[in-house]
Amino acid sequence: MPECREAIGVIHRDDDILVINKPAFLLSVPGRAPENSDCVTRRLKQDYPDLRLVHRLDLDTSGLMVLALHRRAQSNLSRAFQKRQVEKRYQAVVAGQVAEDSGEVTLPLIADWPNRPLQKVCFDTGKPALTHWRVLARYPDRDATRLALRPVTGRTHQLRIHCREIGHPILGCDLYAPSEILNRSDRLLLHAERLAFNHPCTGLWREFYSPAPF
Repeated sequence: MPECREAIGVIHRDDDILVINKPAFLLSVPGRAPENSDCVTRRLKQDYPDLRLVHRLDLDTSGLMVLALHRRAQSNLSRAFQKRQVEKRYQAVVAGQVAEDSGEVTLPLIADWPNRPLQKVCFDTGKPALTHWRVLARYPDRDATRLALRPVTGRTHQLRIHCREIGHPILGCDLYAPSEILNRSDRLLLHAERLAFNHPCTGLWREFYSPAPF
C-alpha cells in the first residue's frame, strides 16, 4: 500500500464537528495489518481525542469527510447519512468520450465474496444503488471525460462500478479498470468535492467544498 505523506486538511471545525480534506492513499480507519495503522482517525485523535467516525472514503479516494466530536453529533450525523439526508458530490475523470451530457445508473450491488474486497452487480440479491452523473468537460486529446457524480446511495465501490458499467472506468482504478486505464494515472481520479447537511446540533444547513486536485 502506498505511503501517504500528505497532511490532512481541516476545512471546518466547531464544538461539534470536524470537516476535513482526506488525501489519497490514506485509510479512513486502521487496517488489520500493523503496517496499515496510519489513517484519518489515528492522526486526528492526537488533537481531537473524542473524535468519532461517521462515514468513510476509500483509501484511493480523496476529498471531504465529516467527523463528530462527541456522541450526540455522531448519532445525529449517522442518522442523516442513513436517511440519505446528506448531499454528496464527487468529481471523476473517466476513460473515453461520454456521449450523453447526463444520466443515471441504477444497477444493484453486492459483495463478490470469493473475490473480496471486490463488489459486483447482482439483480437477484444486490442492494439498490443509484448514481446521477453529469459531464463537466470532455478531453478529446486525452480520450477522457470529467464527470460530476452524485451518489444517492452509498454502496461500497458504487461510483467505480457504475462508471465501469456505463463503459467508462475511472482512470487509475486498480479494482475495476483494465490495466491500460489503470496505468493512465498514478492515483484514482475520484474526489469528494461537496458535502452538505444539516448541522447535527444547530440544525442549520451547511455546505462544504474541496476542489478536485486533478
